[in-house]
Amino acid sequence: MGGQLTPASNRDAERARDLRRIKLAATALLAFTAVLFLVARHYEPMHWAWGYVASFAAAATVGGLADWYAVVALFRRPLGLPIPHTAIIPRNHLRIADTLGEFIETNFLAPEPVEKRLGEVDFAALVADWLVEPERAAALADFVLRLLPQTLGAIDQSGLKAFIGKRIMAELQRVELAPLAAGLLSAVTEKGRHQRLLDELLGALEKVLTNEETLAALRERIRKELPALFNLYRADAYLLRKIVASTSGFIQDARADRQHPLRLEFDSFVTGFIEQLRSSQAFARRAESLKRDLLARPEIAAIAEGAWESLRTFLEQDSRAPDSQIRRQLEAMLVDIGGQLARDPAIRAEINRGMVRVLADFVQSQKSGVGRFIADQVKAWDIDMLIGRIELTVGRDLQYIRFNGALIGGLAGLALHALEQGLKLAA
Repeated sequence: MGGQLTPASNRDAERARDLRRIKLAATALLAFTAVLFLVARHYEPMHWAWGYVASFAAAATVGGLADWYAVVALFRRPLGLPIPHTAIIPRNHLRIADTLGEFIETNFLAPEPVEKRLGEVDFAALVADWLVEPERAAALADFVLRLLPQTLGAIDQSGLKAFIGKRIMAELQRVELAPLAAGLLSAVTEKGRHQRLLDELLGALEKVLTNEETLAALRERIRKELPALFNLYRADAYLLRKIVASTSGFIQDARADRQHPLRLEFDSFVTGFIEQLRSSQAFARRAESLKRDLLARPEIAAIAEGAWESLRTFLEQDSRAPDSQIRRQLEAMLVDIGGQLARDPAIRAEINRGMVRVLADFVQSQKSGVGRFIADQVKAWDIDMLIGRIELTVGRDLQYIRFNGALIGGLAGLALHALEQGLKLAA
């Protein structure tokens, strides 16, 4: 819980019982060495060996007492006395919190260990394993569709739609139409595909010449243009047949011959037109003027608005349908993505590198905040509970220091007493 340590658990209660037992044992050892010292001093005049026992017991008592003082001074004031440099942890609570936060920020969240640890995780494989399961892909697709109506509503209410529309219009205004058209036409003519357009035009013209209504209209036009005398001899029908036959023959020749003069002339026209689009300032100005006039018309804005509304209506209705097309496509796409990731180690490696970069950058940008958060959390902890937790964690080892202190002190006292006796004998 924020700012507070969690209450003690059953395991903590067991640790507390063990700590009380070891404390009692260490205190009993201290009392035993003190009593042993008194007994040894009492019997020392009766036999020289008691002097060694007394020296051992005295030094063991002093060592155990000193270590008891050192252990207690970490957490509180010994016997409640205002002795300087005691209750070290409570007095340095805030500094310990700041140091802990700085230590974690500097060492645990440094770029090298963070990137190394992130590099050990195969993010792409985890995603692939998750997505290839159809049930999971379906659950994710359902989740996305449930969010779709709210997302569409948020777009309408946030003004994002208007912003996107303005950005699109601004980008279209910046597009130079003449070079763009020249590039598109160059792509079309690159492999002679413009000749297909000529074939279609010639075919359409040939169909027109075989259409009865068209022929009747042409004959009527010819009749009106000819003098009345010629009409008496039905010259209009003769001329029409000649014109249609000549035109049809010309079209058939042009469609059959790839080197026909008409095709060559069409090539020359298209090439010249493309060159004019690229180089002619007059063409460029006319194209820009046409583009501005077109984009300024209210019909364009209405078309865009209507397209958005239609798209929104379709998305909302389809997302609610039991047999949603979007859901099916999304499920299939997610499963396919998972399969592709599983089969392609190169893509997985690239995704993993990207994830490491993104997450490492995020950690580096936020690590100072993490350090402050940890420091603030430690500062907010109740100091008595914090000390209790530390004692539960390391208390047994600290109490064994008291045992070791008594033993080491006793052995040191014994060694010093033996040295003293040796010097006396040597003198």
